[in-house]
Amino acid sequence: MIIKIKPSKLNGTVIAPPSKSDAHRAIICAALSRGVCRVAPVAYSNDIKATIACIRALGARVECCESEVIVDGSGMFKVDKAVLDCGESGSTLRFLIPVAAAGGVNSEFIGRGRLPERPIGVYLDALPKAGVEMDTSGGLPLKLGGVLNPGVFELDGNISSQFISGLLFALPLLDGDSEIVLTSPLESVGYIDMTVLCMNRFGVSVERTARGWLVRGNQKYTPADYRIEGDWSQAAFFMTAAALSGEVTVQGVMKNSAQGDREISELLRRFGASVSQTNDSVTVKGSDLKATDIDARNIPDLVPILAVAASFSEGKTRIMNAERLRIKESDRLKTTAEMLSALGVSVEEKPDGLIIRGQSRLKSGLVQGYNDHRIVMAASVAALRADGGVTITDGESINKSYPNYFEEYKRLGGIEDVDLRQQS
Repeated sequence: MIIKIKPSKLNGTVIAPPSKSDAHRAIICAALSRGVCRVAPVAYSNDIKATIACIRALGARVECCESEVIVDGSGMFKVDKAVLDCGESGSTLRFLIPVAAAGGVNSEFIGRGRLPERPIGVYLDALPKAGVEMDTSGGLPLKLGGVLNPGVFELDGNISSQFISGLLFALPLLDGDSEIVLTSPLESVGYIDMTVLCMNRFGVSVERTARGWLVRGNQKYTPADYRIEGDWSQAAFFMTAAALSGEVTVQGVMKNSAQGDREISELLRRFGASVSQTNDSVTVKGSDLKATDIDARNIPDLVPILAVAASFSEGKTRIMNAERLRIKESDRLKTTAEMLSALGVSVEEKPDGLIIRGQSRLKSGLVQGYNDHRIVMAASVAALRADGGVTITDGESINKSYPNYFEEYKRLGGIEDVDLRQQS
C-alpha cells in the first residue's frame, strides 16, 4: 500500500493501544495456567494473532472477542505434534521455543518475512545440552523433539531479551530447579521485568541472583484475569509528533510501567519538548528542539522515532549502542538512515548507531517502508514538517503492531491522501 501524506499538525487526545509486549506475555501465561483466563484489552495485530495461533497449536483453546481474549489452557501440551506458524513475530518464536520443549511437544516452527533469518543460535547452543533435539539449517523451519530438562543455562546479557524471557516462561514447569547465568551485563532489562511481573500475576516466581535468575521447578501457573496496559512504544510516535508541532495527550500509559520505552518522556524532555505526566497519561507540546546524545541499549525500538526527533533538533544528535537493530524486521539502522536521507536529512550510519544533524524542515520525497512497521510510522511523523508531500511504501506493515495507527493519525489532524486499502 502506498501512503501519501501532506504537512500538518497533530492535536488532541489519543488512547494508547494495548501493549503488544504485555499481551504476548499474558496470553502465554494464561495458556500455561491450564485454566480459563480473560486477557483484555487486546489489539489484534499480526504479531498477537501469531501468538494466539501458536498456543492453539499447542493445545490451548482461545476465543477472540472484540477486545478480549479468553484463554482455556486445559488442553495445553495435550497434542503429539504441532506446527507453530510465528508469522513475522520474533517474540512469538523466541518465547515459545522453550515453552514447547518444556511441554514435550514435537514441534515445527515456521515463519515469514525476515523471521526465518533472525537469530536463534542462543537456543541452538543451550537447549540441546538440556535434552532438546533441534533440527535446523540455522533458522526456520526449526523442528524440536525431546523434553527440556532443568539445569544451568549460560547466556550473554547483550542478546535479545526474548531468549531470556522464553526460558523464564518455561523453566518453572520443569521437575527441578534451574538457573539462568548471564556472562555479560544485561541489556533491555525492562522487557525482562515485564516478563517476571506477568509471571508473578499468574502465580509463578523467580529469584534474581547476582548473575541472573534462580527458577524453582515444579511451579504451577494459576488462572488469572489480566489487564493489559497501554503501549509506550506506540505512544512514542504521537508524542514525538506533538514535540515537532502541536499538542497531544496520550492516555492509558502508566508512569510506573516496566516498559523500557517509557523513557520516551524523559528523552523528549532532553530534546526540549514540554512533557507533563499523570499516573496514566502524558501530554507533549511542541517547542524548539536541541540535539542530545542517546544510549539506545535498553530502548532499541525507539530509535526510528527518536531519529525523526533528532532530524528537527538544532545541532548533532548521536544515537549509540543500537547494533541489535540490524536484525529486526529490517536492518533498522540502515533503513532509518535511508528514510531520513530520502527527506534531505544529513545522517551518518555507524556500526552501532546514527549521527544526525538537525534542520528546521525536511523536503518532500519517496520513503521506502521496507515492510517495517516502525519505519513506516516514523516516516509518517517526519512528513508532518516536510515541504510538500511524502510518499511511503508498505503502509500495510503497520498491521504487525498497530493496525489502526493511521486512523488515529488522521483523527488528530494528519492529512493522508490515499486510502489505506489502495494497493501499490
